[in-house]
Amino acid sequence: MQHSKIDGELFKQLVINGAANLSANYKEVDALNVFPVPDGDTGTNMRMTIEAGANEIRNYQEDSIYEVAKKLSRGMLMGARGNSGVILSQFFRGIYKGFLNISEASVKDFGKAFINGVEQAYHAVTKPVEGTILTVAKESSKKAYKMVKKTTTLEDFFKILIDEAHASLGRTPSLLPVLQEAGVVDSGGAGLVYIFEGMYKFLNGEVVEVKDQVAIHQPVVVQGSFNADSELEYGYCTEFILQLQNKKVDVKKFEVKTIVDFLETLGDSIVALKDEDVVKVHVHTKTPGVVLNHCQQYGEYLTLKIENMSVQHNEIMINQENSGKSLEDCNCPQCVEARKQAVRKKFAIVAVASGSGLIDVFKEMGVDYVVEGGQSMNPSAEDFVKGFDLLNAEHIIVFPNNSNIVLTATQAAKYYDKANVHVAPSKSLAQGYSALTMIDLSSGDIDIILQEITDVINNVTTGLVTYSIRDADIEDVHIKEKDYIGIVNGKIVVSEKEKVAAVDGILSHTDLTEKEIVTIIYGKDVNEDEIEQIQSLIKEKYPSLEIDLIDGKQEVYSYILSIE
Repeated sequence: MQHSKIDGELFKQLVINGAANLSANYKEVDALNVFPVPDGDTGTNMRMTIEAGANEIRNYQEDSIYEVAKKLSRGMLMGARGNSGVILSQFFRGIYKGFLNISEASVKDFGKAFINGVEQAYHAVTKPVEGTILTVAKESSKKAYKMVKKTTTLEDFFKILIDEAHASLGRTPSLLPVLQEAGVVDSGGAGLVYIFEGMYKFLNGEVVEVKDQVAIHQPVVVQGSFNADSELEYGYCTEFILQLQNKKVDVKKFEVKTIVDFLETLGDSIVALKDEDVVKVHVHTKTPGVVLNHCQQYGEYLTLKIENMSVQHNEIMINQENSGKSLEDCNCPQCVEARKQAVRKKFAIVAVASGSGLIDVFKEMGVDYVVEGGQSMNPSAEDFVKGFDLLNAEHIIVFPNNSNIVLTATQAAKYYDKANVHVAPSKSLAQGYSALTMIDLSSGDIDIILQEITDVINNVTTGLVTYSIRDADIEDVHIKEKDYIGIVNGKIVVSEKEKVAAVDGILSHTDLTEKEIVTIIYGKDVNEDEIEQIQSLIKEKYPSLEIDLIDGKQEVYSYILSIE
């Protein structure tokens, strides 16, 4: 069967099959890493982003392609992870906007929406780089749209789209020398091709099955955590998505402040975000029924979730008693809420970190909320929003601490309106750590504070030691599989058989003229003998450097060096 029209149901199935095809091949995308290190996560990020959208529409019964695309976009927006995931979410957001006032799209409408998606994706990136997913999306969409005739079917469109996407993907190394040197094509572009191919497969009657679906666990209440004599101390974590309705309110003029003002009389930890005709709400309250009854006057609920925080808190306390931990050790929403000051703070700090040791250090340094993640486990935009929601502050300063997380943090900040969120330019844990050690909030001037943070970050040299997962020749460094690679500010400088030699290589490739201290954050795979060897090495060869050691317990990177 050839298709000349695309309604909401068909579009939904195309996207779900596209997501499934990427899920079946995401490891191949992860493997297309420029550096031969075990942190390739582009495929994982794109998979989780599009699956977040697919899950939103999977059981959605709607004939309008515009409505389905809008719901898809909302799911992908909050589920977006990593630079590639954010760009992918913006591509589909542009597609949804391209279907405005269209219930059933022609092939030409479909192609035009893809062009709109490309424009939206480019606008989402401050400095678009060619030779990436952006290029593949642009060249394939433009070619397919240009070739649409009156007789062109959707099958024809996807055939042209995919052929050009493959050709464009093959050209990415000629546009990005780093890809050519590594002998790989762009991973984000490859992920997009898998999505397109999955959509095309559905048109040809092939439904992609994914074996490793994420398991869904039913909640289990710890026995004794809440009983007939318990008090509802913490209330209910209440979340919902409200579809505003024209028969109840003027949807276009409706201000989310109307809901916020009411919620402030019943609870706290309030976040309310309006996205066109839908409002997403989170509140901690002891009377969720009152909240729901009130908000229903504006529309109807698309989703609802209510959880007894006293149950969750008591479970945590039981588990902590068994493990010997205290309330201050826990970073769950309930314990963060319990620690939160009653008076609104002027400043709060959110930082991304991986490794239990480093997370503990960040908390001790005054970080109000730690978003767990980093290399190979990038957090989503929603992970940031949940953190912002738990902080009662006028200004929130975010340290992404990873170049692949900055765009996600920025997207979360853009859609959060309960505080002024500022994303610091920290692209590594080393930069974030150094900035946090020097942060001074006493001036009370956010512009001065942010400038001081930037100045500290610009003075930090980041060194990383990890192992190679394949042979490679990158930037004149010959790398063998299982070698230890030394990286300085994103550039591979040495490849050695031992970690200590890799650290030595990092220091020898760093201008230490005005450097005074090296902070060594060591990971799970490091032993005491190695630490002593490195300390002796630095004291002997670089006696002017002060050494600070932190047991970060992080994965992937044996050593993270902050040199300043």
